[in-house]
Amino acid sequence: MFIGNFEAAAQCPMCRMSAETNLQNGGSMGKGLNKGILYMLSLPYLLVGTLGYIWWRNRRKFTSEIIEESFSNN
Repeated sequence: MFIGNFEAAAQCPMCRMSAETNLQNGGSMGKGLNKGILYMLSLPYLLVGTLGYIWWRNRRKFTSEIIEESFSNN
């Protein structure tokens, strides 16, 4: 596990320099790289938010059914 982390850390400066050089030469690789990073960072938040909304909606529905059932029995 730790060996993989050292290799990944060694690649970061190389990727950064490659993207900077590409942007300086008029390329758009760096912009695409930034969009890809933002896309990958947004997916976990979107997934957790969606699951939270589904849980909240189902919990609210369950609670309202219990309240309606208790009032209908009286």
